[in-house]
Amino acid sequence: MKEEKKTSDAFERVQTARHPERPYTMDLLGTIFKDFVEIHGDRRYADDAAMVCGFAKLDDFEVAVIGQQKGRDTNQRRFRNFGMPKPEGYRKALRVMKMAEKFGRPLITLIDTPGAYPGIDAEERGQAEAIAFNLREMANLKVPIIAVILGEGGSGGALAIGIGDRVLMMENAVYSVITPEGCAAILWKDAEQAGRAAEVLRLTAKNLKQFGLIDEIVPEHTDWKFNSDENSELQKSYKKTAENLKEILLRNLKQLDVLDGKERLELRFQKFRKMGSWIS
Repeated sequence: MKEEKKTSDAFERVQTARHPERPYTMDLLGTIFKDFVEIHGDRRYADDAAMVCGFAKLDDFEVAVIGQQKGRDTNQRRFRNFGMPKPEGYRKALRVMKMAEKFGRPLITLIDTPGAYPGIDAEERGQAEAIAFNLREMANLKVPIIAVILGEGGSGGALAIGIGDRVLMMENAVYSVITPEGCAAILWKDAEQAGRAAEVLRLTAKNLKQFGLIDEIVPEHTDWKFNSDENSELQKSYKKTAENLKEILLRNLKQLDVLDGKERLELRFQKFRKMGSWIS
């Protein structure tokens, strides 16, 4: 009975992270940021609506923001490709990263994707290469980088905008190399074992903080859901957690801002080199 409870708790976090009423990147851009100006296109192929990029203000900080965006209804989900970026999305993100570097703007990334789009067209245009290139280039940016896992952090599709000096994670978000359903299908040939897989994957914020893979957990209010009605209890609850996230972002930005580029790079390299272990 105890094992079943642990498994259901882990998979419950997965379901909460996927909830269609959880706040998305565009919700936060209209709440804790101001004066957002969106940048479109990768200057090579097309614009990818699953990846939202631009510049905004966070109190006194002028920042670059990159975030993955899902949709709330059928039309939005199709337009945003269910939050699964294609190569042009990652190349657009890289374009904005380079602009942030050029103009000395701190970079904030908002991660919420089940993974990079695995379609044939994406593979033909170099999906794996686009992700790998982002990993290399992002690791060498001299500006402060803060990555926030809002909901789902799925595999390389999330990591491609997740190399940060600080990695924050919402309390009910998940971060994993594979979905529980995919893991269960591989290990036990049964996607119905997703709850068991969720526990084995150790994908919750608490697990990842214990392993040192994230730096801080952002507490969520009981009902952290977005609602367009300003006077609703849900919207008031959403704003409380959003403001809490804003305070944590500002605190980390101030800590990183006092370091020079070389110091940030060295600390960033040390941070990621300590992850994992080699067993011969």
